[in-house]
Amino acid sequence: MTTARLPLFPLNVVLFPGLVLPLNVFEERYRAMMRELLKSDEDEPRRFVVVAIRDGRETAVTGTGMPDPVASPPPAERAPADGFGPDPIQTFHRVGCVADAATIRERADGSFEILATGTTRVRLLSVDTSGPYLTAEVEEVTEEPPAEDEADEAGALAEGVLRAFRSYQKRLAGASERSLSTGSDLPDDPSVVSYLVAAATVLDTPTKQRLLQAPDTATRLREELTLLRRETAVIRHLPSLPAPDLTRAPTHPN
Repeated sequence: MTTARLPLFPLNVVLFPGLVLPLNVFEERYRAMMRELLKSDEDEPRRFVVVAIRDGRETAVTGTGMPDPVASPPPAERAPADGFGPDPIQTFHRVGCVADAATIRERADGSFEILATGTTRVRLLSVDTSGPYLTAEVEEVTEEPPAEDEADEAGALAEGVLRAFRSYQKRLAGASERSLSTGSDLPDDPSVVSYLVAAATVLDTPTKQRLLQAPDTATRLREELTLLRRETAVIRHLPSLPAPDLTRAPTHPN
């Protein structure tokens, strides 16, 4: 199988194909990565790999999210592998997602605002710490096209997952919420549904990682159906509803 060597950006989030990820890049090792990506031709994809950090293994602050409203002093410069232990690959989940940085905007202080979109699942084969930022040798994680009967099953599962997801949204937002996603807002492609729901549901990192690593769309959808029903049942019995903002800004695959 063909491999590639790409910049590696470890984060406390799981990125899924088709989902958009905003980044606030302030550490020098990641600034160096973005400066290098900016050297590529504008017509070429500016690709890097987002990989989730294993629970309990991170010892360095990461730079996710949009800029803070209050400026903070620049952080101390870190070596590429600082905070990730003597063997960084052991600190990361082995399956990540290639991100294509459609927007890289440098601020006056040298930090960057990035808007990236997940494209392809990849498996980490090795991590190189010798440069100004981490790089990884990766291979693509592909899904075999489903047989006709399997495609029918995935389609039926996607419909069930969307129904369960709408019920989950309603429980999160409350019955009077008017900005819930409608049928026209949600996709009908089973694979896209599986990634969208995985990203938009309030789940811990190991669970999201398990969904990312699912061998095929049908398997991912089956697990999501179980998770959504369980989470909806839990929310029904809570005195207050968590994370209502999820329903106010629906996630759209792009």
